[in-house]
Amino acid sequence: MAAVFAGADPESYRPHTLHDPERMWPETNCYVDLWIEVLNAFGVAPQAMLGFSLTQDFEGDQFTFFKVPLEDLETLYGIRCTELAIFDRVEDHVATQIARGRLCLLEMDSFYMPDTRGVAYRQEHGKTTVAINRLDLANRRLDYFHNAGFFRLEGEDFDGLFHLNDGPEDLPFLPYTEFAKFPAHVPDEAHLRREAKRLAAFHFARRPAENPVAAFAGVFPKQVEAVADRPFGFFHKYAFNTLRQLGANFELAGSHLDWLTPDGSLTEAADAARKISETAKSVQFQLARAVTRRKFDPLATALDPAAEAWDRLMATLAARLG
Repeated sequence: MAAVFAGADPESYRPHTLHDPERMWPETNCYVDLWIEVLNAFGVAPQAMLGFSLTQDFEGDQFTFFKVPLEDLETLYGIRCTELAIFDRVEDHVATQIARGRLCLLEMDSFYMPDTRGVAYRQEHGKTTVAINRLDLANRRLDYFHNAGFFRLEGEDFDGLFHLNDGPEDLPFLPYTEFAKFPAHVPDEAHLRREAKRLAAFHFARRPAENPVAAFAGVFPKQVEAVADRPFGFFHKYAFNTLRQLGANFELAGSHLDWLTPDGSLTEAADAARKISETAKSVQFQLARAVTRRKFDPLATALDPAAEAWDRLMATLAARLG
């Protein structure tokens, strides 16, 4: 049975240190988490790709759902990722690409993914991205990268994931799919550090013109007041798309800056990024209390340390990257 990374086994796979349980945000979002583990399996440093984290903005109702730009993957690692057209059975497309050494990334339903047990598995339908490393059509089994790890599913979950039980009246299953072509050789560290520094300066130049944390802080209490009027389950969706995206993004930014300068010359900037992350984590707990107790005034200044840290981070980087 073909696989893109032939030696990868879900039972023995070790996630990258960026997914260490001791981190403030062991998981970030499905797309970036997936690429961290794909690059880990490929044998390269995923920290190199994280310069894009400097561009995160507040979009009025959410923080940017941060994703690695595909052109950065090609520049850094020689990985060419583009859309794969789906015009036949999805599993047949995937099998064809795996046989050619290409990794398929598909938007699929977490309802059928056992690694989401306790959150979505067999409880809630949700869109998420996975990368399929090994596909066994005969035995209805697949190995896949998702979130912070590498997993296996089979049987009824396989059938549900690929809509094999759908009837003739059901809509066709046509998920958005990308496929990644890997280079013949793994890039060396010197190349990664040179290109990562160049990309960090490029992304820094694209940073928001105004402090996004301060912009969020200005509407945060009113947003939370509205969230409190919704069913409690909506709280988790709001927190994921605001505080978790903010905090996880800047924890990754701190890790990127540490990796970029092993001499410690960007430690002050990395610490400022981690202060944003730490504050977002703390405020997420305050958010839960505010919704439960319907007391919103303390939220007015809760994000001040993060807003100050963003200004400090950008000022420090201006002196080094600007």
